Amino acid sequence: MNTWVIIGLIVIVLHLLIGFGWLIYKLSPKKSDKKETDSTVDENNE
Repeated sequence: MNTWVIIGLIVIVLHLLIGFGWLIYKLSPKKSDKKETDSTVDENNE
């Protein structure tokens, strides 16, 4: 294989990995949001 082909494939694979990692990070619930909803539920129960 040509050197440029290998470099191109590495860039594409890294781009996909970073993209999926960013997507998982964005879709995962944040801890601060969970604490806020928990405190709201506690206030409503009292």
